[in-house]
Amino acid sequence: MTTTHEASLLVVEDEPKIARLMADYLESHNFTTTIIAHGNDVVPWLAQHSPALVLLDVMLPGKDGLTLCREIRQQWPNLPIIMVTAKVEEVDRLLGLELGADDYICKPFSPREVVARVKAVLRRSHAESAPPTATHQTPVTLDEEGWQALANGQDLGLTAVEFQLLKVMMQSPGRIFSREQLMDHMYRDNRIVSERTVDSHIKKLRKKITEALPEQDIIRSVYGVGYKYQPEG
Repeated sequence: MTTTHEASLLVVEDEPKIARLMADYLESHNFTTTIIAHGNDVVPWLAQHSPALVLLDVMLPGKDGLTLCREIRQQWPNLPIIMVTAKVEEVDRLLGLELGADDYICKPFSPREVVARVKAVLRRSHAESAPPTATHQTPVTLDEEGWQALANGQDLGLTAVEFQLLKVMMQSPGRIFSREQLMDHMYRDNRIVSERTVDSHIKKLRKKITEALPEQDIIRSVYGVGYKYQPEG
């Protein structure tokens, strides 16, 4: 029987038992893994290989995980990174603009959590890298550095979750996103939320857009399926 591997992952972890536990569980879910234990070996390895995602411990011999995250972002800006940390106070830095990790896992963790977060980040990465299905003139523009959405130059005043939802849908105009797919983008910590929570955020987002663009219905619901961004023209 032939096993189909989902993706190749790099596990950067200097504690052998933890590294092996992560790798074994990921491989049991059809991922292939490479383990690196020393921070100085990571960038040279990445220069020769193309993993789909990096699981990166914060505390490492040689270059630490924070330094490596910054270097990886500079050289491979689209490579997904999940930081592994025992320091909860580091989370804001890990996910912020300074370092730009895609997600984080706090020690101690369960192997199931590792697999769930890897799959969620890979889904987000694939969605964000997918080319738009069509070219449209958009009535809304995004200022990603300032986390602002503008309609005719007017700030819509979106929350972080609303901004992320709009960004995801705008990257693929016309594509229908299920509520589950949108939830993956709304909450990086994989918290349990109901589909009604998605509906509530979409309702608020549509209200703000309608107030600025009363003649345009650009966030559309698809009954029984989900939502899509559909600019006119």
